[in-house]
Amino acid sequence: MPILLQTDVVNGRMPFMVPACRESSMLYQAADGRELPLLVFEPGDGTPPRAGIVLFHGGALREGSADGLAPHCRKLASRGIFAVSAGYRLLGRGAASIDDCIADVRRAVEQFGRLAAVRGLEAPHLASGGSSAGAHLATVAAMTPEASTTAPEPGIAAVVGLNPAGLNLRSFEPEVQRRLEQQVGIAAGRLTEYSLIEFVRPGNPPMQIHHGTHDEVEPIDSVRQFRDAMVRSGNECTLLEYEHAEHGFHYPGNSGHFDEVIDATALFLLDRIATK
Repeated sequence: MPILLQTDVVNGRMPFMVPACRESSMLYQAADGRELPLLVFEPGDGTPPRAGIVLFHGGALREGSADGLAPHCRKLASRGIFAVSAGYRLLGRGAASIDDCIADVRRAVEQFGRLAAVRGLEAPHLASGGSSAGAHLATVAAMTPEASTTAPEPGIAAVVGLNPAGLNLRSFEPEVQRRLEQQVGIAAGRLTEYSLIEFVRPGNPPMQIHHGTHDEVEPIDSVRQFRDAMVRSGNECTLLEYEHAEHGFHYPGNSGHFDEVIDATALFLLDRIATK
């Protein structure tokens, strides 16, 4: 895997190169027992990370891989953040419905928490998030209890959403809702059970959302409605709007916003949940 480098300059000379991040990979056990990838990125100079985040890729639950958010994780690791990009079963490739995807995300978050603990990071210093459908899955897991528990996903203190999907599914026309239900493998009438705005209540984790004003997948108005609902409930929810940006704007080279997104994400994590 490629490793970014940073130069230490002493008296105008460049005596050595220090890796900006260290990379490794491992597997975690999905809810059905199969093994899925975790790509691990941590500060390259050996200093303990100050915060951690696990990210889940987009792709409408049918495409994508953990590699998709590796560039984001590399940059965050170079800022002193323990960053992990996780895969999950996709529809038609191991997952029968969105419920299987959510189950895998919960498993990945648990494994991430164990890896973070080894590096001196406890639950108050950890976040989850992702892009598009991956951001939706991470937020569902963070805002709703697992079937066998009564508390929301343990071990996560904040959420970062990069052009998240599914914030207000009730706003879609009935025929669109039925089509989406078929696409994600759930029974008719269940779509709104996965609408993020329905989960808003006091005590939700702090959230930072990055979204383009010209997003063609999730209209910016739906994101604003979600943000407003969070704030009315007494929660912290910061929406960073990117003028004229479309869906997927946050990837390197797509619109020139990559560094801006990374800067804001790192600041949010280091300001809200970092160890002191």
